[in-house]
Amino acid sequence: MPRVSQDHLDARRRQILDGSRVCFARHGYEGATVRRLEEATGLSRGAIFHHFRDKESLFLALAEDDAVRMADIVAEQGLVQVMRELLTNRSEHPADWLGTRLEVSRRLRTDPEFRARWAERSHQLTAATRRRLERQREAGILRDDVDVVILTAYLELVLEGLVSHLAMGQPGDDLGPVLDLVEESVRRHRAHAAGGTR
Repeated sequence: MPRVSQDHLDARRRQILDGSRVCFARHGYEGATVRRLEEATGLSRGAIFHHFRDKESLFLALAEDDAVRMADIVAEQGLVQVMRELLTNRSEHPADWLGTRLEVSRRLRTDPEFRARWAERSHQLTAATRRRLERQREAGILRDDVDVVILTAYLELVLEGLVSHLAMGQPGDDLGPVLDLVEESVRRHRAHAAGGTR
């Protein structure tokens, strides 16, 4: 029997993740039954669980995949850009990403075992945010009166607040200026004009 190529395996894994993302977003973790996962991915139970040990491993891989994608955006453009893309629906899977993010938040609150497994995987976004802020500080763009660790926590809290806002069905159309304010609040402010007060 010929060996399956790595490209084929990678494509199949991507197919499973993309279909599962839609399924988890639509039905939640508990409602994403094996039958629904089969329908969403177009694959059999055996094909799905050949790549992932169980449903929780699949969900963790999906959440980690989203975290890596967000970390890539953060590295290039910052965490506020992740928020802007969420608002403008320009991200690749905006509604599905939000659904996955909400499921992660819910399970972190209610499932200690999941919390422990997620903690091992959730550092990418924080690390990417911190590295970007450190680069901005070195370039003289970032305010220097607040520790980078605190600024990172601040931006992550804003992201969580935005996710909660959208999860409640609240509109996001008018939040662009709020994100402008958040972005401005972490920038370094130079003395205004000569003779101005400091």
